[in-house]
Amino acid sequence: MSPPGRNQGQTEHIFDNRYNPTPKRKTAMNAVTLKTNGAIDHNGSHVKSDILSYLSSQIKLEAGYTLRSFFQMLDQYRLLVDLNTFFPGCTEQYRSCPSEGCAAGAADYLEFSKTVEMIGFPEKRLEIYNSFSGVDENGAFEIRSLQLESLLDLPVKLGRLKHVIFGDPVDIFEFDTVFTLFEFIDGIAWQLSFHVIPTQCEIRR
Repeated sequence: MSPPGRNQGQTEHIFDNRYNPTPKRKTAMNAVTLKTNGAIDHNGSHVKSDILSYLSSQIKLEAGYTLRSFFQMLDQYRLLVDLNTFFPGCTEQYRSCPSEGCAAGAADYLEFSKTVEMIGFPEKRLEIYNSFSGVDENGAFEIRSLQLESLLDLPVKLGRLKHVIFGDPVDIFEFDTVFTLFEFIDGIAWQLSFHVIPTQCEIRR
């Protein structure tokens, strides 16, 4: 069974310098802030048409950021919609939802996190993948079975990096980490694809 949010077709890759559990090594110049109204700021200035040049930038979320803020970002930066084939369907579904009140007690908040997993059987490999999950008093859970209109106004938070060694559910280490704008967009797109065309999503697993 795949962990929540894993995109095996896209996220099994060689460990590279984007994995950095020490966010202090990232310079402030490389960070962008995702605003609650969908705008993106870099060093206090509004990012305009050159959005693609910021895909490798570290992200910070403004207090009060929600999943609706994410869709408002796609509306403001239309080039980002072209990054994933599922976005047109997702945005169409988003526009059919109420303009407010879309948080029907499904979770306390949504969390975007990263996992590094060492696997020893049947072959040795290292997997790095992102997850977008619901979180409540019982911990994290998958949201693919929930309706989009019950998630839109939930707060979104950036989580930590989990290091899993050979599937051991006990000795899971957690570290502070950073996320790039592309990781954030691609990871959420993968999770939202289950809300649009479940059959195609299963094929991609």
